[in-house]
Amino acid sequence: MTITVGLTMALVLVALLVLGVPICISIAISSVCAGAAALDFNMMLQTGAQRTFSGISVFTLIAIPFFILAGNIMNRGGIAIRLMNFARLLVGKVPGSFAHTNTMANMMFGAISGSGVAAASAMGTIIGPIAEKEGYSKNYMAVINIASAPTGLLIPPSNVLITYSLVSGGTSVAALFLAGYVPGILWGLGCMIVGFIAAKRLGYKGDSQKITLALATKITIEALPSLLLIAIVIGGIVAGAFTATEGAVVAVVYSLILSVLYRSITWADLKKIYADSAAMTGIIVLLIGVSSIMSWVISFVNIPAAVGELLNGISSNKIVILLIINIFLLFVGTFLDTTPAILIFTPIFLPIAMQCGLSPVEFGIVIVYNLCIGTITPPVGNILFVGVKVAKTTIEKVIKPLLPYYFVIIAVLLICTYFPTVSSFIPELAGYEATLK
Repeated sequence: MTITVGLTMALVLVALLVLGVPICISIAISSVCAGAAALDFNMMLQTGAQRTFSGISVFTLIAIPFFILAGNIMNRGGIAIRLMNFARLLVGKVPGSFAHTNTMANMMFGAISGSGVAAASAMGTIIGPIAEKEGYSKNYMAVINIASAPTGLLIPPSNVLITYSLVSGGTSVAALFLAGYVPGILWGLGCMIVGFIAAKRLGYKGDSQKITLALATKITIEALPSLLLIAIVIGGIVAGAFTATEGAVVAVVYSLILSVLYRSITWADLKKIYADSAAMTGIIVLLIGVSSIMSWVISFVNIPAAVGELLNGISSNKIVILLIINIFLLFVGTFLDTTPAILIFTPIFLPIAMQCGLSPVEFGIVIVYNLCIGTITPPVGNILFVGVKVAKTTIEKVIKPLLPYYFVIIAVLLICTYFPTVSSFIPELAGYEATLK
């Protein structure tokens, strides 16, 4: 029965996606059809309705719309330019300075806004034209912008980590947030190393702008309020001052006050921000709801055990099994968006990863990292397409220069997979040992 249900679910889901049916509807229909193969159809419809309601009736879920709203406010609130100036101050004299500025700004802005697409769009729009005037190739800048933009999905606060927390059975959001720092920073540093090597080869020098003490002080003071948002939100959650949901509300209020003080947002802007945030929230909540049906069906017919037996049939070596999981997730990430992929494959692979010695927190970073790579990979990589669009270039011109970045990024992924303490040691230091067992 397990094989029948699994095949039914996979075939119906793939068929619907090929036909262009929206992902949330495809998940719902394929889950009900697969469940009907194991249960009575009417009973499956009732169960599906119950699972959808219970899936979205989770307090932690409220954090997602607030973080989305905070990110949208920041995108229009004048924060990006201040973070770019601060990043330029830190790495301006290094060869290929604008590439390093782009990477650091993406890490900071992506972390604050929680969106790799927003980071790629904002930084590509701001830094790209300045770098081009300084003699940098727009393709070189597009590549570094695309490669480094996903770091914000790992460095907290991150909506995809909250989504993983929900679907993985309540893994600590605070522990996941802390676990994302080192992998996200390593991804960014890897991009900076490749960018530095490319800059030396292309003859790019450091920033010609002269930085006086007064200018450095002004730039730092202007960027400090934005950077404090991370310390306030993450610090408050880790210290237990408030929950992840309350932290999201704090982020909204703080970013709104900051944008008003910067005088970079109007009432007309707020109307569009609220509308965009509501639309995005509706999509994510519906995805979570219908994915709860799929998770229940997967658990009911014990698909993880069947997949585990299949992988053990290929190899009993944990290293090989984890490598197969990584390869599969990398492939899936090139076709599916991050959120639905997490919702679909976490229930299948989490039990197997735990048998291989990874904790739910460590596997959460591995699956999110894998799927983040998909956002910069054809054919469906949304960050790739946004980065190309804002740089006014083509995918054909950036794919080859992106290859060294893929190599370094995947090397960091393997480190996080086979040396999971890279992601877990900060949560351990913060006292989250219980979540890492």
